[in-house]
Amino acid sequence: MIAKREVWKYPGSVKVWVGKYKHSHNLLHWHYDCEFLYVEEGSVDVFCERQTHTLSGGDALYIDRGQMHYMAAREENTTIIVIVFDYEILRPFVGDIRLSCPRLKGSYPIPEVYRKVRDILLGKQPFCGAEAAAHIILLMSSVFRNEEVVPRKSEDETTRRLMQLLEQISEKFAFFTFSDAASFMGMSESYFSRYFHGTTGITFSQYLNYVRTERAVALMKGSKTLSMTDIADRCGFGTIRNFNRVFRAITGHSPRALPENFCLDDDFVYPSAASFDPTLHDCELLESGEL
Repeated sequence: MIAKREVWKYPGSVKVWVGKYKHSHNLLHWHYDCEFLYVEEGSVDVFCERQTHTLSGGDALYIDRGQMHYMAAREENTTIIVIVFDYEILRPFVGDIRLSCPRLKGSYPIPEVYRKVRDILLGKQPFCGAEAAAHIILLMSSVFRNEEVVPRKSEDETTRRLMQLLEQISEKFAFFTFSDAASFMGMSESYFSRYFHGTTGITFSQYLNYVRTERAVALMKGSKTLSMTDIADRCGFGTIRNFNRVFRAITGHSPRALPENFCLDDDFVYPSAASFDPTLHDCELLESGEL
């Protein structure tokens, strides 16, 4: 599972989005917006801040800007409220702090805020963006008053560096190495190994192999003249034997027996300038603040 950046596109001056999902299941991703998750029914596993949090009915989790996360509903009837908003709404109030843990310990009126904001957004009255943002500020002021907080600055700098590293890998995957990555992050190799695995949930080697395999699949579909040896070399696998081994482990097929309609688009990294939807096809959007 490879990290991608999700780019939220708000309508006009409105910088808040709300929605309700059934059987929510998405890929590892991050965004520079903030997000509330609230479980109405069922249960869900959410990976965020280097650990998996299991949430059930009435539980809530707050995902800060830049935090990598993904979720997987445990039951098909799992229903989740999602509130997403631009970090700039909060910056004047919480610029120097963040929550120490994404999972909220206190009880907050998230369902009520969701319903109010949804009605505001659907009404499309003048200043609806400001009114929706006001409800977010009230909710967040309560959260930050009652939850444990820690300084934001040092973690943000490391997170930004990691996002830059992922972009570097997407561009230089053929010759990028573990040592290059550790050096780019300014960490010892042993510390970087623990940090990368803890942050993304996979090892650096797995990440790099996924990216290289995705590019190999793209070359196989886009060119009829390149040999398998050429593709293995262009994608950084070193030897055809290593290429065959890694390719089969990730795709379930040998390179020469790959089905024509095979697609890995939902499992791989894209440059952060590209927008993508991390939601998988079996997740249903029940309602939102958009007509």
